[in-house]
Formats: sequence, structure tokens, C-alpha cells
Amino acid sequence: MDKIKVAIAEDDFRIADIHEKFLEKFKEIDVVGKSLNGEQTMQLLEQKTPDLLLLDVYMPDVLGSELLPVIREKFPKVSIIMITAATDKVFLEKALSYGVENYLIKPVSREKFDEVIQDYIKKLELLSAAQEVNQNYVDLLFRKGKNEALTKSGGLPKGIDEITLGKVKAVFHVRKGGISAEEVGKEIGASRITARRYLEFLSSTQEVRAEVVYGIVGRPERKYYPV
Repeated sequence: MDKIKVAIAEDDFRIADIHEKFLEKFKEIDVVGKSLNGEQTMQLLEQKTPDLLLLDVYMPDVLGSELLPVIREKFPKVSIIMITAATDKVFLEKALSYGVENYLIKPVSREKFDEVIQDYIKKLELLSAAQEVNQNYVDLLFRKGKNEALTKSGGLPKGIDEITLGKVKAVFHVRKGGISAEEVGKEIGASRITARRYLEFLSSTQEVRAEVVYGIVGRPERKYYPV
């Protein structure tokens, strides 16, 4: 997956700098620009074509919420996360009606910021990895951000992430024959050890079966087959 281009629209340059520093943690992200008002925001979208816009509501020339229909018309593919001090329900309802990814209330904790950005990254990873759309894939996509809750409630064991699990399952929709942990790792962009952990989990739930296969030189290799 290519780096995610992120733009920050925030009239307080200090807060914009803080959010930019927060984003530096994520190797998948490249901050392509910042804007202080609505006019600059539209110019930034035009010039940099970001994948994600962090959008404030209160800006000096226009409300961020009023920019939503304009952005959706001119840049329909850009994802939007609202970050604002606005607690009026009207703003939230409008944000939802224009399909924002999330809505954060200032002051935003580092933990919450990281959680929302990580959810967005996982969603893009899932979209880029899936080879076939089925109900399991759709359920994973629309339940983004629920991984921790599922793990705590016993839905998945510790160390097994729902989004990554979905990516591993998606591999078997394309590769019908036996596949090794190393091959799965390459497909999903993870290490062999990580892929092996997920494959063994799927084996324990009988969603795949594991067999030891001997190669030309007699070296045994564990391969996994869809059930």
C-alpha cells in the first residue's frame, strides 16, 4: 500500500503542529500540507489531492461543516475526520450525513487520536488486500475499530487482530491450493512468524487445514489449505 497522504485544516497553527507530530508516529502516513482557513483548505485539496483530511469546524472564513458538501462534490474520494471543539449535535449530524470517517472532540487525547488513525489505516489495508467481496469481508470493513472490544469480550484471542485475520482469509479466496506461512506473509505484508500465528489460529478453528509437505530436497514445509 502506498503512503497515505494527509492534509490538516486547522486555524490554530499550534494545534495543527501537535496533530502533525502525532501523525509522525505512523510510517504509513505522509503529511502533505496544512491550511488555516477554508479557502486554503480547498487550494490544498486541489494541489495535493490527499487521501485523508483532518478538518476543523471553526475556521475564520467558513465553518468546516459548510465545506463538507463542496468537498464531497469536488473531491468525492477524500476521507474526512472532523476534529473540533464543536459539541452541537447539528454539526455531528451533518458530518455523518456526508460520510465522515470519524468525529473527534477537542481536546483530543493522544490515545484517542492514535486509535482513530490506526482504524483508518487498517480500513485502507483491508480494502487494498481483499480480492473478493463477501459478507465476512464487509462485516470486517464496517466493524473497523472494534478489534480491542472483541478481544476483551472473548471474540478473538490476544495477538489476533480482526483486520489482519480478514486479510489472511482473503488470501485463500485467491489461492485455492496449499500455501505456506512465508507466502501468506508476503501477500499481506507481514512477517512469516506473524502469518504463521494467524494460520495456526485458523487451523485451530478448522477454517483451514495444515499439512506437512516435503519439497524436492526433502525439507518439510507446513502448508495450509482452505477447508
